[in-house]
Amino acid sequence: MSNYLGGIGAPADLAELSYSQLSELSAEIRNFLIEKVSKSGGHLGPNLGVVELTIAIHRVFESPKDTIVFDTGHQSYVHKLLTGRISGFDKLRQRGGLAGYPNRAESEHDVIENSHASTALSWADGIARGNLIKGDREKVVACVVGDGALTGGMSWEALNNIASSENLKLVVIVNDNERSYSPTIGGLATYLSTLRTTSGYEKFLDWGKGILEKTPVVGAPIYETLHGVKKGIKDIVAPQGMFEDLGLKYIGPVDGHDIEAMEKAFEQAKNFGAPVLVHVITEKGRGHAPALNDAAEKFHAVGVVDPETGIPISKPEPSWTSVFADEICEIGSQRQDVVVLTAAMLGPTGLDKFAESFPNRVFDVGIAEQHAATSAAGMAFTGLHPVVAIYSTFLNRAFDQLLLDVALHKAGVTFVLDRAGVTGDDGPSHHGIWDLALTGIVPRLWVAAPRDGATLREALGEALEISDAPSLIRFPKGAVGADIPAFERRDGMDVLYRGESADILLVSVGAMAKICVEAASQAYREGVGVTVIDPRWVKPISESLLTMARRYKCVVVVEDGIRHGGIASTISEMFRDADLNLPIHSIGVPLEFIEHAKRSEVLADLGLTAQNITRQLVTWSSLLKDEITSGVMPEKQHLVDESADYKPLH
Repeated sequence: MSNYLGGIGAPADLAELSYSQLSELSAEIRNFLIEKVSKSGGHLGPNLGVVELTIAIHRVFESPKDTIVFDTGHQSYVHKLLTGRISGFDKLRQRGGLAGYPNRAESEHDVIENSHASTALSWADGIARGNLIKGDREKVVACVVGDGALTGGMSWEALNNIASSENLKLVVIVNDNERSYSPTIGGLATYLSTLRTTSGYEKFLDWGKGILEKTPVVGAPIYETLHGVKKGIKDIVAPQGMFEDLGLKYIGPVDGHDIEAMEKAFEQAKNFGAPVLVHVITEKGRGHAPALNDAAEKFHAVGVVDPETGIPISKPEPSWTSVFADEICEIGSQRQDVVVLTAAMLGPTGLDKFAESFPNRVFDVGIAEQHAATSAAGMAFTGLHPVVAIYSTFLNRAFDQLLLDVALHKAGVTFVLDRAGVTGDDGPSHHGIWDLALTGIVPRLWVAAPRDGATLREALGEALEISDAPSLIRFPKGAVGADIPAFERRDGMDVLYRGESADILLVSVGAMAKICVEAASQAYREGVGVTVIDPRWVKPISESLLTMARRYKCVVVVEDGIRHGGIASTISEMFRDADLNLPIHSIGVPLEFIEHAKRSEVLADLGLTAQNITRQLVTWSSLLKDEITSGVMPEKQHLVDESADYKPLH
């Protein structure tokens, strides 16, 4: 077998290869990706579909002089291979290895690190305008955007502005594979589908000219008439007129697996001197049978799988997502007013099961979280109770709508945030560490952080009973684990652990409960008494926390969101308002962007482990005793119920 891939150290090396050699290189790249991504996990399907496309881009555009930007950079693996990063794929998405998205620290060929969809066209517009202002007329910007990303409103805001400047040297390459995360839906999807199956109007007119010019007397006038009304013919025969009406020259559709054809189209676009849109048709998952079957959505991103069959190596454990999926289906069977919305992530959020049972009550809005939030507010106005299921990181994009369309209007909408907290492999833009801080400033919003499957089901039922205000439920990625029982429930808060003569009240937020209980148990063996409580609903925090906290000498809050503006900050403000002078310690995520690594590795780095929390508890307990001994802090009498059983859980 050939080894052209081994000879590619930079994009310029591609110029030495013939088209037949490039075809062999494409096959090498696919085999390489299947082997490596099957071991590490990652976005296999999208990259198998853009092999020839990426080769053609790097043959025509001179990166990094020309800027190449990728929308939703999960389709950049081939780009990384062609820019000298082959060796890094042995540790793809692992600590110290290649990021799963473009990363400026890795290469001068990478530009956009944010992996949220529908942003690249705005980046491209800004870069192209910057080049224009600086007089860099030789530089061209090539923006690769998927058809799914064009369902996002930000893409169309960008296109509107791109088209307003005839001098921008900008090529928009639409990678149209008919699938975004889930099958692309909406008017744009229908539009692109029409483009795939309709001949261009220029070809139609050329044919007409040839026929009519042979027609005596009336032929030429008829042709001129047709040419004069080509706008009408264009709209009927070739709907690319929409792009051209925006002011964008349109080229395509082009076969996204024909390198020579794409090169010709890209050369034309590059030399045009104004914004051009090149429409490329690709096949997601090309060359790998498991990625082409009916479950292709699952091959958008895969875990560790068998490279031949695509079957996961290890049997998946019950996940948080599956618990939600089962419970929302159960609720759907009992309540006809419950509808669900998602943003091109029907399967990943667990709503595909609901869709099978209640297809008329499911709304996939495409990559448009803002629209989902406001549309849900409208549905709530009619008496429905919408459930909006998205990843935590993607709620950031709809904050204004959550605040002013949903909360301001007292809309009974429930947001379900999957992948909250530290997610791991996908890096900074995918961690769900911002939601608690962001939602903490939204009036009327109720926020639940369930600790296990049982409390997730309970919180979902409670949230759907709230009809005059929005609610939100957050849970992490991965296996849900065993349920964590409570000793008792006091004013809505669960007591999970009680140490003898406890001086420290440990407030556990959501999925941190298991770690907190383990830490309290270890601290007990070190002679430190700790009571662990789970508020369940962290917004608003129950006022009874004040009464409970007065019994202790300090409060520790453990959360998997950023500390700045998080739950510890909320409790601290509550104490200040109540003139309760009680030390509060926060253990959470620092205010910084967290790089990719396994979730367990990131948690260890942040000190969010039972061992580290135990050390912190022992240290703070020792400081408390020193302060009491020195008279800095008066000794408090334990006011807990002496009749209660204080034996710790083991």
